[in-house]
Amino acid sequence: MSSSKAVITVVGSFAVGMTIRAPHFPVAGETLLGSDFDMGPGGKGSNQAVAAARLGAESHLVAKIGRDLFAEMALDLYQREGVGVRYLYQIAERATGVGFITLNRAGENHIVLDMGANNLLSPADVQTAEAQIAHSNVVMSVLEIRPETAAAAMELGRRHGALTILNPAPATRLDPAIFPWIDVLTPNESELRVLVGRQPDDPTDSRELAQELLAQGVKQLVITQGGQGALLVERSGDSTHFPAVPVSIVDTTGAGDAFNAALAVALGEGKPLRDAIRFALYSGAFACTRLGVIPALPHRDELPSE
Repeated sequence: MSSSKAVITVVGSFAVGMTIRAPHFPVAGETLLGSDFDMGPGGKGSNQAVAAARLGAESHLVAKIGRDLFAEMALDLYQREGVGVRYLYQIAERATGVGFITLNRAGENHIVLDMGANNLLSPADVQTAEAQIAHSNVVMSVLEIRPETAAAAMELGRRHGALTILNPAPATRLDPAIFPWIDVLTPNESELRVLVGRQPDDPTDSRELAQELLAQGVKQLVITQGGQGALLVERSGDSTHFPAVPVSIVDTTGAGDAFNAALAVALGEGKPLRDAIRFALYSGAFACTRLGVIPALPHRDELPSE
């Protein structure tokens, strides 16, 4: 890798995840005694900003949090991990984003999310961070914020010569006007299908579906395929499959964020896209070997130096 430090700006989300185990899912009016309560920082934008910092980038997060105890968890995390917070906005109107996860004995989950302050991150907030975006090698965004805010990040990043990456999670149909501003779109298999208006399990070949998005202006797609690796699909019609890195899987929760951050860092350092994908696969695989998300995100010296 190049010795120059990549400057990565993530326009995204922060939320605190609270998980509890229960013997079964409660019915209306039922109170259960649970166990194994766990609480920790999350949100795809936040996770990717932390992961980028751990991989050696100068990492910055543009996001909104409340003025509450959960916001303090975010601030402590970024101070500890070295994430720039000049454009982390604290507001009184909405609480910091939260997610409540209940796990039953079978390991199935019920999840209730309130993205809270994340929903108020606006295109105007992106414009306020223009100086930071203009200084960036890579601008990333996710869809845990308003799609028009993610679109503003892609457009402003491209206008300032940054490489733009959109991780379209959670997937939703997007205004096609966003696509020409995206250099690299990184859906998983089901997200790809939602983006083109199909059912998440539609059997159509991913290469064919990717061409629909490329025709609307996306430069290239890197489709993550879990244990199968990743698939690069380009406007030329060429596609390249990259096999997964074999590991003993403990928890896959943070793999996507580790993958996207590593892809951004490698590209920001000037690595060719195919080499960046290989580096990202190592990062995503490493994240699967540890429990949780933040504890699983790798540091640079834990990955192959290439």
